[in-house]
Amino acid sequence: MSERTVNEPHATGEKGLKSGALGLMSSIVVGVASTAPAYSLAASLGFIVASGGALLAGVKAPGIVLLAFVPMYLIAVAYQELNKADPDCGTTFSWAARAFGPITGWMGGWGIIVADVIVMANLAAVAGAYSFTFIGGLGFPGVADLSQSVLWSTVAGLIWIALMTWICYRGIEVSARIQYVLLSIEVLVLVLFAAFALYRVYSGTAESYSILPQWSWFNPFTLDFGSVVAPALLTAIFIYWGWDTAVSVNEETADPSKTPGRAAVISTLLLLVTYAVVTVAAVAFAGVGTAGVGLGNADNANDVFSAIGPALFGNSVIGHIGLMLLAAAILTSASASTQTTILPTARTSLSMATHKAIPEQFARIHPRFLTPTWSTVAMGVVSAVFYLIFTLISENLLNALIGSLGLMIAFYYGLTGFACVWFYRKTLTRNFRDLLMRGIFPLVGGLMLLAVFIYGTIQFAAPDWLTDADGNNITIFGIGAEAVVGIGGLLIGFVLMFIWRLRRPDYFRGQTIPKSAHGDPLPEIAG
Repeated sequence: MSERTVNEPHATGEKGLKSGALGLMSSIVVGVASTAPAYSLAASLGFIVASGGALLAGVKAPGIVLLAFVPMYLIAVAYQELNKADPDCGTTFSWAARAFGPITGWMGGWGIIVADVIVMANLAAVAGAYSFTFIGGLGFPGVADLSQSVLWSTVAGLIWIALMTWICYRGIEVSARIQYVLLSIEVLVLVLFAAFALYRVYSGTAESYSILPQWSWFNPFTLDFGSVVAPALLTAIFIYWGWDTAVSVNEETADPSKTPGRAAVISTLLLLVTYAVVTVAAVAFAGVGTAGVGLGNADNANDVFSAIGPALFGNSVIGHIGLMLLAAAILTSASASTQTTILPTARTSLSMATHKAIPEQFARIHPRFLTPTWSTVAMGVVSAVFYLIFTLISENLLNALIGSLGLMIAFYYGLTGFACVWFYRKTLTRNFRDLLMRGIFPLVGGLMLLAVFIYGTIQFAAPDWLTDADGNNITIFGIGAEAVVGIGGLLIGFVLMFIWRLRRPDYFRGQTIPKSAHGDPLPEIAG
């Protein structure tokens, strides 16, 4: 069965995607699952509490998580408002191109693609290692030891990438049904973890290092902004990233101009509640000490749940079940996010190809599954190659990816905020609601993320910002690896854009960008 392009008359939607395949609940599930809540907390909470052996947020970690929510919510509002006018699966690419021109739009699309490729390496590494940890917890301790093997973890990670690429290829509805299962397991275990941790703290059965929660933990403004809040915020933003997947599948959603935007906003609110509860529980039970299970212990930073788990659940049968469930939560989190990371990337490249911003092969749609073919498979292949390269060069470089992702996130989320303001510039004063939701909120969110981007670039470029287990600086050409990967990824896109400009100057003249996704002028900016 051959592929077809979006221009053929029997395409279901404008780009050939399956219209109306997802409802509001499915979109919310996709949005929340894309953030990988369990994995994000496991990999980030330790770095929010402390960095390099020195306390950062400490017990104020819940306050940092709350503060990081603010720009995420404001940008989610921008997504919602832009999607009302133009439900294009290219999201930032399409909206920035219409607001600021083809070059800005192209870089916005590239920001999405390169961020998703980078995070796939982390997700694959986690899914690969936890596959063996989970199997070992079922009664095969010898298998659990393989989680420490770079070779076998890499092989398992590559299998996960291939499996999730295949699922995304088979159809959006299949992907959504699997997300229901994976996210249900993940959220259930996080709730059980938080409930049991808080029960032990309040019942007095926790360890001596445990702390009773205080409302003051939610106030981060007593901390120094430059040395504490800003560095912790750079990491905290990462845990919210991914909800925009709910908008990237807008052309496959029922009521595409409304449902995806609502799903994005609801997803951020659900994430806030989840992160706030789990963070309070983790800080309360483990404390912020620099020894043992303390969240300030640098040895626990890469996976705080694995460090807390044995102390929380104990060595009983129930304890072993608890540890197994915790491993299952992180495994399902990483695997679910691997799948939902492929979805937005494939649809961004599909939109870019439709508008002639990249080769037209990426606009091909499977005639039966109604999914992007080239775009989906290419995402899987490129992610696998990137994962292999970084693993072969140095396993420590994988640690640099989280910080570089913060730069990518701030770049294209912030760009979307500014695009919303400029997109609606002619009608912002029509009423107070439009001024707030289409002007003030997106602008403040964009400015906050611009500040994060600038500050993060400066900090990440320091040679001693990131170190390995032996205390050696992780650098590339003498510059902090996180800054090199983040800024370097954007610069590569800038070069590729100009190379493509020589082949398709019509896109860069604006000739292939319609006024709206439906070919008619947008009433908000017409005239």
